[in-house]
Amino acid sequence: MIHANLDEVLALTNIVDRMADKALNAQAKGAALSRFEGAKQRFFAQLLIAMKVPSLIAAITQEVEAGHHAIVQLVTTAEAMLDRRLASLTADERANLDIELSPSAAMIDYLKTAFPVRMMKIIKGSDDVERSELMIDEQGNPVFCQQALALRDEMIEQLCSLPPIRLALDELIRHFGTDRIAEVTGRSRRLVHDATGRQRVERRGGRSNLVEAESFMSGAKPILVFSDAGGTGRSYHADRNSKSADRRRIHFLLEPGWRASNAIQGLGRSNRTNQASAPVFRPVTTDCRGERRFISTIARRLDSLGALTRGQRQTGGQNLFDPSDNLESDYARDALVQWYHLLHRGKLTSTSFKAFVDMTGLKLIDKDSGGLVDDLPPIQRWLNRLLALRIETQNAIFEEYMALIQARIDAAREAGTLDVGVETLQTERTILLDEQLLCRDPVTGAETRLSRLELHYRRRATGYGQLMREHGHAPVSWLRNGRSGRVALQRPSWSIMDGEGNAIPMWELVRPTGRERMQDSALKESHWAPIDGQEFEAFWHAEVEEARARIDIETINMATGLLLPVWNRLPDDDLRVWRVTDAQGNSVLGRIISPSGVEKVTRSFGVDMAITLSPAEMIAGARSSEGVAVPGMDGARLIWVHVNDSRRLELRDFPAARRDWLKSIGCFTEVIQYRTRMFIPADRASSIVDQLVRTGTQWNVLAAPASRAA
Repeated sequence: MIHANLDEVLALTNIVDRMADKALNAQAKGAALSRFEGAKQRFFAQLLIAMKVPSLIAAITQEVEAGHHAIVQLVTTAEAMLDRRLASLTADERANLDIELSPSAAMIDYLKTAFPVRMMKIIKGSDDVERSELMIDEQGNPVFCQQALALRDEMIEQLCSLPPIRLALDELIRHFGTDRIAEVTGRSRRLVHDATGRQRVERRGGRSNLVEAESFMSGAKPILVFSDAGGTGRSYHADRNSKSADRRRIHFLLEPGWRASNAIQGLGRSNRTNQASAPVFRPVTTDCRGERRFISTIARRLDSLGALTRGQRQTGGQNLFDPSDNLESDYARDALVQWYHLLHRGKLTSTSFKAFVDMTGLKLIDKDSGGLVDDLPPIQRWLNRLLALRIETQNAIFEEYMALIQARIDAAREAGTLDVGVETLQTERTILLDEQLLCRDPVTGAETRLSRLELHYRRRATGYGQLMREHGHAPVSWLRNGRSGRVALQRPSWSIMDGEGNAIPMWELVRPTGRERMQDSALKESHWAPIDGQEFEAFWHAEVEEARARIDIETINMATGLLLPVWNRLPDDDLRVWRVTDAQGNSVLGRIISPSGVEKVTRSFGVDMAITLSPAEMIAGARSSEGVAVPGMDGARLIWVHVNDSRRLELRDFPAARRDWLKSIGCFTEVIQYRTRMFIPADRASSIVDQLVRTGTQWNVLAAPASRAA
C-alpha cells in the first residue's frame, strides 16, 4: 500500500516527472526510497519473527514437559521502541498504561517522519535542464502538498486500525510469565502484566542478568531468552557442576541477526566442556520464502567465517546451512540473471513481466532498446522487493529461482568444484605409503607435502529401521537395478530448471551406502524397476550386512600441511578440503589431488615427481581433458578419446623409437589423418599400463647416470 502511494506522491510533490519518466530531484527521491526500504526491511524482519512465536511457544512447552531446559536466542529486544512510546505519553497515560508494541510501528514512524509531503518547485538551471527544489512561502515556511498529506494520514489511520502483532520477546514473557522465563538481555526496563492483567513498566538493575542466568542454571526457571547484549561471557550449558545438569538444553535459534560471529558465539553458549549432555540446536523459520533474505545474509557470512584461519568450514556454520541457502553466492547471482531473462521472455509461470515490475517497482527495461537494462538490479535489491509480495507469489517465484540455483549447485557438486568446506573421511586404518616435500615457508618453516595414503574403511550403511523413520511417512517407491541387483528407495526431490525455463523433475535414490539425484527421463531409461516392499526389505538387509562386513581399500594423494599460501598453485578440479581420520585417532587435513593433478602439482612447485601412480590411478586420471603423464616415456600421455564412435585409451605423443616395443606388449596402432596413433585395448589396459610404468621407471634410473656423464 505504501509502495503504491509512494510513487504517486513523488509525482505530486514534483520530486519526479511522471510524463518524462525522470527524477527532478534525485537526492530527495533517493532519500525517500532509501528510508522506505530500510523501514520495510526492519518491519518484515520483526513480522516474520512474530509469525514464528505461536509455534515456538508450543515447541518450548513440549520440551519443558519432557524435562528439558529451553534456550531462545534472539537479537531484537524492542527497547528503543518502548522508550519512544513511553516518552510520548502524558502523565495520565503513564499512570494507566495501555501500550501495544507491534512491527507495524516501524512503517508508521516512517510515514510520520520520512514520507515525502513537502512541495517542490520546478526550476531551470543554466544548462536549461529542469530540476526541483524545496518550496517555501513568503514567510519562509515550508509548503506541504495537501494531497500527499491526505494520503499519508489515510495510510496511518489504516495501519493503526490493524490488529497489533505482539513482539517475540514480550509475547514469550507474557505467555510463560517472569517466574518461569529468565531474560538475559541488554534492556534496562520492560513491559510486564501483573496478576490483574494491567500493564506496568518493570526496571531491570545492573545485576538482573546475573540473577536471571543463575536462576536458569540452578533449575528455578526452565526457559531462558538471551540476546547479544546480555549474553556476553556467559554459559548456559548442562554443566555437571550445576543443579540443572540433568536437564538437556534445547537451543532455539529464533533470530540469528546480521553478524555471523555473534550468531555462532550464541550457539556456543549452550555447548561447552564439562557438560552432562550436548544441546539440540533448532533453527526456527517460516515457510515464507521471503525469509531467505535474512537467512541468506547469515549463511553467506558463515561461509567465510573461520575457514581461512582454521582450515575448516565447520568453524563457521557447523553445516547449519546448505549451499543453496546462500543467495549471494556466484551460483545465486548467475541464476538471478537467467531468471530476469526468462521473465522478460514470458517463460515463467509464477508471475508476468508487467505484474512483477508493478509489484516491485524495479526498473528492468531500457527505454531506448526495449530490452533488459545492462545493469540489472542486484540480488540484495531483488530480495528486498520480494518481501513485500504476497506469500503465495513469493513462494512461486522462489520455487523457480531455487530450481535455477540448484541446477548450478548440482553441476558443481558433480564436477567437484562446489566449495562446501571440510568433508570427513572416517577410516578404520590409514597408511602413509609415500610423501614428497613440495615447499617450505622461509619464515615459519611450515611445509606443504604431497602424501600418498592407503585408506581402509567400512562403508557406512543405513539400517532399514532408520530408513523407515526418515522416509517411511513420505510417498516412496521400492526399486531394484536389473543389472547390478542393488536396491534403492525412490522419493521426490526438488526440481531444476533448464535454460528455457522448463522445470525438470528430479528423483532422489536412497541406497544403503549413499544417495544420488537423477532426472526423471534418465531414471526411465535406466535399469531401475519397481519391486514388492517385502522383497525390497530383504534385499536392503542383505546389502547392509554386506557393506558392514566388507573393508574397502583405496589409495589417494593429498596435499597436506601449509595450504592457504599455495592454494592457487594446487589444481582447481576439486576445491574441497578433506579430513581423513582413523579408528586410532590419527587425523590428516588437506586437499585430495586427482591422478591427473599429481603431475600438475609437482610441475607448479618445480619438483621432480617422486610419487608413482598405480595403473588404476593412471587409467582413471586419463579421463581428464589433459590426460596423465607416463613415467619414462618422454612426454607421452594416457588419455581417453572418442574414435569412430567408440571410447578408446590412447597413448598420445609416444616415442616413435619404441613403437615396435609398444605393439609387442599389446598396444595397437591406427593411421588417422596421416598420423599413426597408439591405442591400448580396454580389456588389457591395467596389465599393459603396469608394464609401461615398471619399464618407464627402469628407463629413468638408467638414463639418470648417462645424463650426468654427458
